[in-house]
Amino acid sequence: MTGGTETTGDGAGTADGAGAGDRTGGEGGPAAPLSSRDEAVLAVERRSWPGPGAKERVIRERLGISPTRYYQLLNALLDDPRALAHDPVTVNRLRRIRDARRARR
Repeated sequence: MTGGTETTGDGAGTADGAGAGDRTGGEGGPAAPLSSRDEAVLAVERRSWPGPGAKERVIRERLGISPTRYYQLLNALLDDPRALAHDPVTVNRLRRIRDARRARR
């Protein structure tokens, strides 16, 4: 018998990628708004940074996640229509950068 404690906390997912599919609204229904964590990821990316050290420090302190996890979340957000609706300038800029890097490979 299960006790109803099947949630894992903040929805950050696990090492095997679980939790990554919870962004799109799932089964064709209306998508839920972006989580506060997703909005915070976009806010960090919206800023200009003097170097990677300052940005990584803010990622760890403000979001409480590793930079590796941050970039995993950010990459997933770039494909999320809710992120595009929330911050089209940042998302489109990052999509262009990502596409240019993929084209160079």
